[in-house]
Amino acid sequence: MDEINTMFINLLGEIDVLAESLEHEMSGTSQLERDSETDHFSFGFSNLRESLNELEDQDLDNLMADLAADLTTDLTPDLTTDLTPDLTTDLTTDLTTDQQFLPTTTSISTTGTTSTTATFQGPSQVQSKADKVRLALEKLKEAKIRKRIVKVLMCNGSFKMLMVDDRQRVGGVLDILFEKTHCDRALDWSLCESNPELQIERIFEDHELLVEKLCSWGRSSKNAIFFVSRPEKYSLFKDPQVFYMWRNSSEALRNTKETDKMLLLKENFEGPSVIVPDLEGVLYQKESGKRKWNKQYFLLRASGIYYIPKGKTKSSIHLSCLVRFENVNIYTASGYKQKYRAPTDFCFILKHPCLQQESKYIKFLCCEDEHTLSLWVNSIRVAKYGAALYKNYQAGVHRSVTQTSSLHLSHSPDANPATPLAVHSDVSGASSPVLNGDDLPEPPPDFIPAVPLGYTTS
Repeated sequence: MDEINTMFINLLGEIDVLAESLEHEMSGTSQLERDSETDHFSFGFSNLRESLNELEDQDLDNLMADLAADLTTDLTPDLTTDLTPDLTTDLTTDLTTDQQFLPTTTSISTTGTTSTTATFQGPSQVQSKADKVRLALEKLKEAKIRKRIVKVLMCNGSFKMLMVDDRQRVGGVLDILFEKTHCDRALDWSLCESNPELQIERIFEDHELLVEKLCSWGRSSKNAIFFVSRPEKYSLFKDPQVFYMWRNSSEALRNTKETDKMLLLKENFEGPSVIVPDLEGVLYQKESGKRKWNKQYFLLRASGIYYIPKGKTKSSIHLSCLVRFENVNIYTASGYKQKYRAPTDFCFILKHPCLQQESKYIKFLCCEDEHTLSLWVNSIRVAKYGAALYKNYQAGVHRSVTQTSSLHLSHSPDANPATPLAVHSDVSGASSPVLNGDDLPEPPPDFIPAVPLGYTTS
């Protein structure tokens, strides 16, 4: 019995030793597994960083290839759709890249020690990526630019085809036409839009974006663009006394000195704000949907045109607004005496640029004579465009003077003694040189102002 007890105690001791050894082995195995998992995680994180760097380079290359393919296939020349322009653009901001340290990766070894590795990019790699990003941004910006092929009609029946994008202003398009037609850069040359259905015309202002205005026409529009001479384009700046002193007698206006004209321009356009002529008078307004014209007393203000209701006075509290200038343009009309039974043929309308047909939202007005029409049209332009109109005039004067100076230098007696030089006065009163036809690359076209297509004369 004692022997049995002894054997049983020994067996229990062996079992305890075996259990302790198993627990020790299990704890060592789990520690190894944790270390291997940590090593695997650190290895995977390091590989991930390298993969991201490789993918970044590949994505930039693929982006450049896709942009080049899209620009080649999408920007195909078409007269009715967007066309390929000169891929030249000015970036508003420049990309600047500095070499920086990338985040470090930490790996845990089986021995419990910690090792740290850092990844660096050389200056050439950083600069290469910056160049690719810059070029990609340029391509994306170019792809968003709208382009149009524009047919510009001349007064002699010919035409010029121009490719214009939405960054070009009317003044820049006029410079292109000056180069193509070899005509003088007088102030009177203008780009005009005509609407044959409404029998109206408007001078594009030099600061306006041409493509933006053309996009409001619509695909089915029969409107046309003319390159013509319009003396009334800057008549307000040539004779400001006519518009700001319109109540004076005709003789007093004719005898105004040049110094007084310059003083008027300085007082009204070079101050803190532009002063609009205080024009007022009787006009005829067409009733909506009818051929009936009602006489009304109108007043011009900087915000719009107002009229005096019947039985009221000129007090500002009694004035009613006919139209505001924010979203409308002014157009001169022709043939309305026959078409709408207007009292005279000196009519103008105020409408939104997108309205291409007769609508109740168009305001039809008629003047007594041509002089009154000129007063209202030019004064409304001042009220709508303000200082921009005066800047256009100054740029036109500078352009004309620059051309005259360059012609005098290139055709001076010292440079070419055999070339005669004659001087004549244009409509604006500025003298410009006239050269022999042999001195020009091709003879200038016959720019005789004519009535645009679709117009009728009375």
